[in-house]
Amino acid sequence: MGGGGFRRRCGALLLSLALVTAARGAAGGEAGEAQRYADCTAQAGAAPAAALDAARAWEEEGGDGPARHCAALALIGLGRPAEAAERLGELGAELAAQRPALAAEALGQAGQAWLLADQAERALAAQDAALALAPDDVELRIDRSLALALVGEYRRALDDLTRAQALAPDRAEVLVLRASAHRLLDEPAAALADIERALALAPQDPEALLERGMLRRLAGDDSGARADWQAVLALAPDGAAAEAARANLARLDATK
Repeated sequence: MGGGGFRRRCGALLLSLALVTAARGAAGGEAGEAQRYADCTAQAGAAPAAALDAARAWEEEGGDGPARHCAALALIGLGRPAEAAERLGELGAELAAQRPALAAEALGQAGQAWLLADQAERALAAQDAALALAPDDVELRIDRSLALALVGEYRRALDDLTRAQALAPDRAEVLVLRASAHRLLDEPAAALADIERALALAPQDPEALLERGMLRRLAGDDSGARADWQAVLALAPDGAAAEAARANLARLDATK
């Protein structure tokens, strides 16, 4: 979804180290497995090709869940998110019966990887499965709202964000995302109410200022919009919010 509100939150994908105990029941081996997992995931960020080789070797030794998850991380680092998503989805499906919380986490990460692969429909399928296991998980609600927005399901995205906001009322990010959804549903009053609440919680949040600038522009307040977008550039001159602010300022200047 365009603008400063809906954006991909797909950073490093990390499952809980509880996956180690999910894969290894013997108490004597857990510490070593945990360290190997930590080393592998660290390498996945710095040297993903080497991490993938290490993870595959670990799998052959019976590393199971931790090794497979590390391989998925390495595939993300290698620019192969669809393969990572497949692995994460399989892992989540296998964990669902015995460890639903971990399964939900893995499936949610599969959804993130599908978004990185520009496959929003497959992301939604993974996120639906994750939320069936963990319906009150705020991060899963946020992530599914992003996928829904990408396929134009703004009302459903708003529903997820409303649930997330009820679960985490002091998360400015959720309010910014919900304001964006309201704006795209042509509900400016509700959007402005959410963005003002977000800014009360985080007065210097670039995404919130970007969104308020768009709402002000829609309301005909060009000077207010300009002030918000210039504030974005002053606070965070790099990144997606700054890029959008510059584009909006250029459009505003073009109308003079």
